[in-house]
Parts: sequence; C-alpha cells; structure tokens
Amino acid sequence: MMAKRKMSLTELSEKVGITMANLSILKTGKAKAVRLETLEAVCKILNCQPGDILEFVED
Repeated sequence: MMAKRKMSLTELSEKVGITMANLSILKTGKAKAVRLETLEAVCKILNCQPGDILEFVED
C-alpha cells in the first residue's frame, strides 16, 4: 500500500506518529502484535482497510 500511495517509510512514520524502527518491524512482519489505534492510524493515512495490509499466516 505504501508503494501504491508513493509514500516512504519515513513519511508514514511521521504521519502515524510512531518510530521508523517500530514501523519497520510492522512492515517486515516481525511484530508479535499491533495496537488497534496504530492499525487505524496507518489505514487512515494509507486510505485502506486492515485486510489490505494484514495477512494471516499459520505457524
């Protein structure tokens, strides 16, 4: 979604209000959890739905 919106990680982190390190962890799928308010903020900025940026992968 970031590529579709032509938005950098730096720009998204500034607009969402989280650090680039935390956003990078979310982007790479290494996060164990994501706060709903963070997910909501990312979706608002990227103008998308959670299903557009999340994927369920069974361990």
